[in-house]
Amino acid sequence: MSAMLERLSSGTKRLAASRWSVPALCGFSLVLPFILPSQYWLRIAIVAGIYAILALGLNLIAGYTGQLSLGHAAFYGIGGYTSALLALKLGVPFWISVPIAGVFAGVFGLVLGIPTLRLKGDYLAIVTIAFGELVRLVFLNWNSLTRGPMGLPNIPKPVIFGYVLRSNVAFYYMVLILVVLSVLLLKNLVNSRIGRALVAIRENEIAARQIGINVTELKVKAFIIGSIMAGVAGAVFAHFQAYISPDNFTYMESVTMICMVVLGGIGSLPGSIIGALVLTFVPEMLRSFAGLRMVLFGLTMVLLMLFRPQGLLGRRQR
Repeated sequence: MSAMLERLSSGTKRLAASRWSVPALCGFSLVLPFILPSQYWLRIAIVAGIYAILALGLNLIAGYTGQLSLGHAAFYGIGGYTSALLALKLGVPFWISVPIAGVFAGVFGLVLGIPTLRLKGDYLAIVTIAFGELVRLVFLNWNSLTRGPMGLPNIPKPVIFGYVLRSNVAFYYMVLILVVLSVLLLKNLVNSRIGRALVAIRENEIAARQIGINVTELKVKAFIIGSIMAGVAGAVFAHFQAYISPDNFTYMESVTMICMVVLGGIGSLPGSIIGALVLTFVPEMLRSFAGLRMVLFGLTMVLLMLFRPQGLLGRRQR
C-alpha cells in the first residue's frame, strides 16, 4: 500500500509539474525580449530557440526510441547550407527555402536511417559520428559550391509577407513560433499510437517486436522527423547569422545537443527547451570568468548529473 501511495504521489507531482511548466515557459518566452538587458542577450535568446528546435528533434530520436545519435549537427548543416545556397544562387524566398531545407535534411536522414538503424548503442553512435564528420568535410572541401572554409556570406534576411525580418525582436518571435509548432507536432505524435509504440521500442525492443511493432520502420520515421527539424533549424540559423561555415556544424555541436536533451530530461519535451536555454545562457553568463569559465560550467554539469541524473524535468528510472 505504501509503495502504491508513493507512486500515486510521484505521478501527481509530475502531473502538477507538467501543468505549470508549459504555461510558465510560454509566458516567460513572450515577455523575454522586454526584460533582457541588451540586444546581445536577445541574440543569445534567438540562438537558444534554434537549439530548442534541435533538441526537440533529437529527443524524439534519443528519448523516444533510445537511439544515441551523435551526428545531429550534420542535418543541421545540411539544412543551413541548402537554404543559404537556394537563397544566394537561385533567389528562392525564405518561406520556400526553409521547407526545402527541412525535406532535404529528411532525405539524408532516410538515407542514413535505413541501413544503420538496425544498429544500436555504441555501433550506432560511431556510425552517426562518422556521418557527421563526412558531411562537415564535404562542406569544407567542396569549394566550388560551399566556398570551403571561407563559408557563405551575405545570406539574405527572411522576407515574410513582404516584411523583412531585420530586427532581433522580429526574428525572436519567428523562432518562438517555430518552437511552439515543433512542440505541438511532437506532443501530438508522442501521445498517439505511434508515440506509444516508440516508447515501447525504447523500453524493450525485443518485446516490441514480439507484439507486432515494426521497430525498424518506426525508428527510421523518428529519425527522419528529427532530421527535418534539424534542417529547418539550420536554415533559420543561416538566415539569422547571414553567414555560415563548416565550423558551425562540428562534432561538438552534436555533443552540445545531446547534452541539452540529457540535461532537460530524456523523453521530456519541456525539458528539451529548458536544456537548450540552460546550455546556451549559462556559458555566456560565465564568460567573464575567462579561464575558469569551462571549469565552472563542467563542475555545474557534474553536480547536476550527480544529484539529478534523470535531468531537470525527466522521470527517475525505477
